[in-house]
Amino acid sequence: MVTRSERPGQLGGVGATSLGVAALRAAEHQRPDRLVADPYARLVLDAAAAGGSPWATNSPQAGAGFFALMADQVAVRTRFFDQTLLGLTRTGGAQVVLLACGMDTRAYRLDWPAGTRVFEVDFREVLTFRDRALAAYDITPRCQRIAVAADLRKDWPSALRGAGFDPTRVSAWLAEGILYALPAAACDTLLDRITGLSAPGSTLALDQLADSPLLRAARVAVSPDLVDLWQGGPGDLNGWLTSRGWHPNIRDLRDIADQYQRPVPGELAGTVTQPSRAWLGTATLNPQVPIP
Repeated sequence: MVTRSERPGQLGGVGATSLGVAALRAAEHQRPDRLVADPYARLVLDAAAAGGSPWATNSPQAGAGFFALMADQVAVRTRFFDQTLLGLTRTGGAQVVLLACGMDTRAYRLDWPAGTRVFEVDFREVLTFRDRALAAYDITPRCQRIAVAADLRKDWPSALRGAGFDPTRVSAWLAEGILYALPAAACDTLLDRITGLSAPGSTLALDQLADSPLLRAARVAVSPDLVDLWQGGPGDLNGWLTSRGWHPNIRDLRDIADQYQRPVPGELAGTVTQPSRAWLGTATLNPQVPIP
């Protein structure tokens, strides 16, 4: 039997918000019709219990509204990104970068092809917290996992290259749950850096979610500190990507949710009379080819 060793300490600051996503994935794992199997999300939450995290129980009362609004959106986007990353590595891209990975367990739970290298970029305390939580149960990666302790607001490209990332090789990038948490200018800097590190043919997987009064109220109920979590990000994903040489394929959340037969709240996915507020997609870099 795998037993638990010492628990990590409290996780504070911006890294604590990633526990909310872990809670949503843990709840999804319990569903008989689950889109995502993530048995490790619960272990991360158990580790957070010692720190008094509001996400450490199965159904935190403070997060009930947030759960109701975001659960299916997170399930759909997680499934979409899982399939996207595995598809990219199976067609020749064996270098993956997970930006601001938080409590992401893809390095541990996905069936990566042999030789895949997964770079996980986040604050040192976030990486250490998640790593200790899983190591307590003897959980090991299913790929060559490389932790890159870095702040996305600073010189993370140097840290990534220093960890062995090769900018001359085709790469798969994931920016999940990042763009809306950054101001537009910070998103511009982020994409410029990704572009500078990407060989032609590299792919960026990303999502965007517009804020709303309902979403704002739901997250503030969890913690008043989350009121400013949404910073807007880029307004026009297609124009933003094409201006830097990326060829986008952006879809409404509703279309992908329909593909998985998982309805999501109209507040996010839109309705017949209201436009979508959530998008998922990929973009491929080929700056040598003019963009029409």
